[in-house]
Amino acid sequence: MNKGRKRVAFYTLGCKLNFSESSTIARKFADMGYERVSPDSEADVYVINTCSVTDHAEKKCRQAIRKFTTKSSNAMVAVVGCYAQLKPDEIAQIDGVDFVLGAADKFNLPRLIGNDAKKSNVKVCSCDIDTVSDFFPAYSTGDRTRSFLKVQDGCDYHCSYCTIPLARGKSRNMPISQIVDQAQAIARQNVKEIILTGVNTGDFGKSTGETFLELIQQLDRVEGIERYRISSIEPNLITPEIVDFVVQSDKFLPHFHIPLQSGSNRILALMRRRYRRELFAERIKLIRSRIPHTFFGVDVIVGFPGETDDDFSDAYRFIEQVKPSFLHIFPYSERPNTPAAGYEAKVNPKIVKQRVAKLTELSNSFHEEFYLKHIGQVRSVLVESTRKGDYMFGFTDNYIKVGIPFNKNLAGKVVAVKLEKYNPTGFVEGSLS
Repeated sequence: MNKGRKRVAFYTLGCKLNFSESSTIARKFADMGYERVSPDSEADVYVINTCSVTDHAEKKCRQAIRKFTTKSSNAMVAVVGCYAQLKPDEIAQIDGVDFVLGAADKFNLPRLIGNDAKKSNVKVCSCDIDTVSDFFPAYSTGDRTRSFLKVQDGCDYHCSYCTIPLARGKSRNMPISQIVDQAQAIARQNVKEIILTGVNTGDFGKSTGETFLELIQQLDRVEGIERYRISSIEPNLITPEIVDFVVQSDKFLPHFHIPLQSGSNRILALMRRRYRRELFAERIKLIRSRIPHTFFGVDVIVGFPGETDDDFSDAYRFIEQVKPSFLHIFPYSERPNTPAAGYEAKVNPKIVKQRVAKLTELSNSFHEEFYLKHIGQVRSVLVESTRKGDYMFGFTDNYIKVGIPFNKNLAGKVVAVKLEKYNPTGFVEGSLS
């Protein structure tokens, strides 16, 4: 290993929020003189930023932790994130872990380790959820094309299946003026697109008395940022005023990621969601009436306790009618300390698998149809630097993956592209217009 600057590597699992927070922690390490390296490299410190949304996510976290604790006997290993918040003692029992930091202390990790830290007994810090009250700003760096900007944290909704309020605390945010400052800092790095992230993004304003609409109105004025995407936003928080603003904005894109979770009103009630499916359908209809080419990504949970064949068929028919552009499908995962964990009528895993397969087939047909109906159009594409064969890729304003002939000079630029041909591997072939 290089005996000069100390090295730190990050391995991040889970949501866009985690990626924004990993980047922020990394910048704090850089301020202390550390060099950030890839997780495949040899490092002095490995930071694993974890997820706990499902049992499978926790399993991947444990695998990652064991991988890095065996990578170097001299390296410090720190585990942060939602899994660390919820199950710190479990993680502390894994040989080779040096730090377990909950939501309140993860941003202090660089200071806690220090430049001359040596391996010692495992330290578990601030994993009491009552301490999760401050808002820690974060945004991702290192990508020439886009940045994940954290605008909100925590959640007050307490859906019956979800541990996120336990892991991240109450809904909170920092003032719009400070978020605008961060967007301006991102713009100075010549990043063209910002994705607004949070646990419950549309709930912005709980701790400052501001609104999500006011936030996007102010961000729209930031010079240098050409595109914004709104990350997952609850259907009951999409107001007509927000839709009206996106319609007239040149920067906020026709792309909405809206969790449905179930197309059955009976299951939505068991989930303790704050809407019925009729409201969801009304919001989709409203947006489509104003922005016809909008891409809709929709979250769905399959196999929730008590979900009968009739419930699933009812939900399936509803989704067929709504016709989103893509489904993010999650088999129900029982989480400790949630009401749903005590519900009866668990669904047989084989039946869950069959239902997932059926919805996946439906989603694939939606996705392909959405791509095909845009063939022949000219749309703006933010070009990425990655290359695969003769192509480089990017996404249109309405989230169609496009491949164009490789030209390194286009990386990081927004260009007009004619969508010419659907490629069955999952993208549209295009040419500069």
